[in-house]
Amino acid sequence: MGNEIKRTIEDIGDAAKEGFHRGSAEAEHAKRDAFGDVMTPGEKVDSVVSETKDNAKAGIDKAKREIRDL
Repeated sequence: MGNEIKRTIEDIGDAAKEGFHRGSAEAEHAKRDAFGDVMTPGEKVDSVVSETKDNAKAGIDKAKREIRDL
């Protein structure tokens, strides 16, 4: 019973982190859509890198949850 509660709490935490990272990635993409014409190439690269990083973090949080629930 204790392990199930601990796992559930960890799953909720990872799901929240995943949602946060996915939201951040979507915000970066939306920023490029809205301001891409006035962004410098360096700003665009930074935005793409940030989006990719946030998507990777979200994927890690999802994988942790899936592995834990095996």
